[in-house]
Amino acid sequence: MSAHDFSFRTIGGAPLPLSDFAGKAVLVVNTASACGLTPQYEGLETLWRDYGARGLVVLGVPCNDFGAQEPGSEASIKTFCETRFAVDFPLASKEAVIGAGAHPFYRWVLGELGEGAAPKWNFHKYLIAPDGSIAGTFGSRTAPLDPEIKTAIEAILPA
Repeated sequence: MSAHDFSFRTIGGAPLPLSDFAGKAVLVVNTASACGLTPQYEGLETLWRDYGARGLVVLGVPCNDFGAQEPGSEASIKTFCETRFAVDFPLASKEAVIGAGAHPFYRWVLGELGEGAAPKWNFHKYLIAPDGSIAGTFGSRTAPLDPEIKTAIEAILPA
């Protein structure tokens, strides 16, 4: 299996199969609108703008698993992201990312990397390589523009 075997829904309700991103790098991030880390949306948008033409997709996955910091509807999340942070990268529908009810993508990651790789808070990041394998995992406090993340992205994107 690979990440390309999983599908989300867009925040607008349309299918969002990760296979659509085959050949691209994907940074999957569980997001929340009322978290102290919410300003990371700015860095995520910068990554999307800076690396999108080279094949990076940033995928925000709103979740309410940590501190109930994403309690709103999908429509309110979308409006918040667009108006407050000018988010233009794809947003999935709101999903659980931990526990028995976690989205299958997140359960697959744990099967591949072990329980220690589970998100511990909002804005945990998984980097998916163009072939659908997991290329990296970055904790919530690692900012999107941290050199560690940028180096990992650059390593898997075409020159």
